[in-house]
Amino acid sequence: MGGQEYFKKALSDFAFDAACGGEIRHLADLGYTVKQITGRLSYPAPYGRVQQAVWGYLKDCGILLLEEPRSGAPREAPVFVKEYGKYGKPSFRQVNREAGRPAGIRWQQRYFTGQEAGSFRAYLERKCRENGEQDSYIACYFGLQGRQEWEDALQILEGRQREYIEGLPWERKVAYHRLDLRMRGIAARLYEAGKYQGNCYFRKAEERVAVGGAPGMP
Repeated sequence: MGGQEYFKKALSDFAFDAACGGEIRHLADLGYTVKQITGRLSYPAPYGRVQQAVWGYLKDCGILLLEEPRSGAPREAPVFVKEYGKYGKPSFRQVNREAGRPAGIRWQQRYFTGQEAGSFRAYLERKCRENGEQDSYIACYFGLQGRQEWEDALQILEGRQREYIEGLPWERKVAYHRLDLRMRGIAARLYEAGKYQGNCYFRKAEERVAVGGAPGMP
């Protein structure tokens, strides 16, 4: 990307964030899907642009990780301060620094057998109570699925669950999503339909729990 193109993109990104970035982040915090956010913005924005903004925000505040969870606090969400120039022209400046890279964990490998609780959903709820949602994650493979596998998974989910997963621009790699209420529901439906195999991570207990597969699974 040439210098002129880079400048134009940076200017466009700044203008977009100034116009509706705060509103997008607020609606994402309230649990709205990308589709819902796009329809509620005061300033019209393309669906794809909102997708990228939500994805970036979820990563910034630690709801989504692109590396296996580590110990310590997630990165802080970006904070913007409004300032005024010499002639009263407003601008925004990001003021917070990223939290340092957390230290590693020596994971204790566990395996979910279905005997720990009455259901996988109940098991996840119990583990999240013990560890706290902010320290509980599940590996997601949506970005690595083939078309048929993707469509099969979406058919299992309820309407808003499906809309949430469809709205995120999953990268072609494993992602790790915080086990909040919505993600626990999504994981439970996929597992109960035989469509989930992967790991859950509980940082407080330092446990990595293999789900839906044999011991030794990745």
